Amino acid sequence: MKNKNTTIYDHNYNEFFGFGQQSFKFNLMDYKIPENDPVFTLKKVMEELDFTKLLSAYSSVGRRPYNPIMMFALLLYGNMRRKMSIDDIVYACQMDLGFIYLAQGQTPKRDAFYNFKNNKVSQETLDDLHYQFMRKLKEKGLITLEVLYVDGTKIEANANRYTFVWRGTLNAHLIKLLDDIQSLYERYNEFIVENEYDVTYGILPETMFIVEGADKVKKVVLENKKRKRVNKKKLPHNIHLEIDNIGPQSIVKIKAILEKLAHKEAIEFKYGKGQRKSELQRIYEAFHKYGSRLEKYKENFEVMGDDRNSFSKTDIDATFMRMKDDHMMNGQLKPGYNLQHGIENEFITDIYISNDRTDYATLIPLLTKHELMTGVQLKEVTADSGYCSEENLRFCIENGIDPYIKLQEHERKKTRKYHQDIGKHYNMERLEKLDEDGNVYYEYKCHYGRSLKLTHKSTSHKRGFKQEFEHYECTSCEGCPLKKDCFYNYNEEKYKDRNKTMTINQKWEELKAVSDKNIHSERGILNRQIRSIQAEGSFGDMKHNDDFARFNTRGHEKVYKETMFYVFGRNIIKYHRFKTEELKPYEGKLIQ
Repeated sequence: MKNKNTTIYDHNYNEFFGFGQQSFKFNLMDYKIPENDPVFTLKKVMEELDFTKLLSAYSSVGRRPYNPIMMFALLLYGNMRRKMSIDDIVYACQMDLGFIYLAQGQTPKRDAFYNFKNNKVSQETLDDLHYQFMRKLKEKGLITLEVLYVDGTKIEANANRYTFVWRGTLNAHLIKLLDDIQSLYERYNEFIVENEYDVTYGILPETMFIVEGADKVKKVVLENKKRKRVNKKKLPHNIHLEIDNIGPQSIVKIKAILEKLAHKEAIEFKYGKGQRKSELQRIYEAFHKYGSRLEKYKENFEVMGDDRNSFSKTDIDATFMRMKDDHMMNGQLKPGYNLQHGIENEFITDIYISNDRTDYATLIPLLTKHELMTGVQLKEVTADSGYCSEENLRFCIENGIDPYIKLQEHERKKTRKYHQDIGKHYNMERLEKLDEDGNVYYEYKCHYGRSLKLTHKSTSHKRGFKQEFEHYECTSCEGCPLKKDCFYNYNEEKYKDRNKTMTINQKWEELKAVSDKNIHSERGILNRQIRSIQAEGSFGDMKHNDDFARFNTRGHEKVYKETMFYVFGRNIIKYHRFKTEELKPYEGKLIQ
């Protein structure tokens, strides 16, 4: 007789495992999705968007594809549910009621999703749909599009960590290559003259091409070799060299001459073990080898451009940057992208992705894109000191935007040392004077009562931006008892007969004063609170809560799409939480 417990065990076991693959017919409403599920908010949002630009990527001829709007909804819902992998979404379309509801029972496979993301949805389409949603949020009173809280972070690229190409290393290899090519040119000319080919066939000697700036790099490379012997710090040699088409073309020309010469002289090129090559063949093969290397360096410089000094071989759009997440604790550089967010009332209104290692050059493109896509004039922008530059502040003020941007010396200004440094112009008395033509100029009076007068002016251009500087010099520092406190790193022997000099950018100082006044106002304090909570908090959500710390795709275009789908999904979740009153607009802390 069987034990009762054994019978129950067999029954439960057979009941679950005893049936094979079966199909079930059921009404979806019997397995009801909760009424407050974000899937219904997503459906409602998408009903209000115009998908004309997306649908225009499809042809009316041929096999009918999956509904593009449905595919877009599935990808968005996947990002809302933290299912960013295509394989996870494919599986969810078979098992998850929310996905089944959006797919209407269809089960698109991974190829369909990859084709949709890579070939059908463009950056322009994503931007169009995103900013349509932003304008809808403005109509509902959730955002104004007139203020922006900006922050940035670095996201690791989907590239191998040790596939770096450095400008400095390229420069050093190029200098060695140019020396070898110079020797080869001399060898070629000697070969032509010795065999009297110049007389017989009229072949003229060749002069080697020039790479502008190579001499400067060569001096640095030689100096670094000396420094290495005595364990001194190396000089940087990230000088921008450009290889034009003249170099590779001249090598191709010489190779063609040698080929014709071999044909006329009946010189056969030999290959394989035990075969003795002629001098002509050796010179030809050396030109071929050096020409290939020169072409490779040329391509690397073109990939790098003028704005960066490195790239990754597995993702050429990624630049090596210093990440906060340093698993080896040695300041290791990793390939990555610089992601910028513009936030208002918890919503990410704008993004900008670049390969800049710093934030200085990212603010203007972000603000320009915002006004271009929304058609709304910005009134305020709040950012941290990483965005504080003369170019950025001038852009804001000239375009009617109030800058609430921390100064680079924001924290130092709170210290006693900052205000007691008598060698700085901001701790000296500034005297405003008029010249003969009625133009205003300045003089400074040091703490010992001596004048520092304007000696000359200079300008500099960086990235097409012009800066103007004024240079001041003390009339005489002889016998000044404060000299050691006034000069930076004072050395009595070195500075004994020198006068105090200062270089000041007056326009930059005026712009900093405007931004500094703004951030210390009551409005500025509130803006800094909001930025630290919402802009910085969005990256906390992204990296730690949503595990979006590394891209899954390669190349700037695909990386942008991946980020945009995430941002769109996140914004819909935020909108859903506002609708269900889980979130309320941040009003700031009371200032005592």
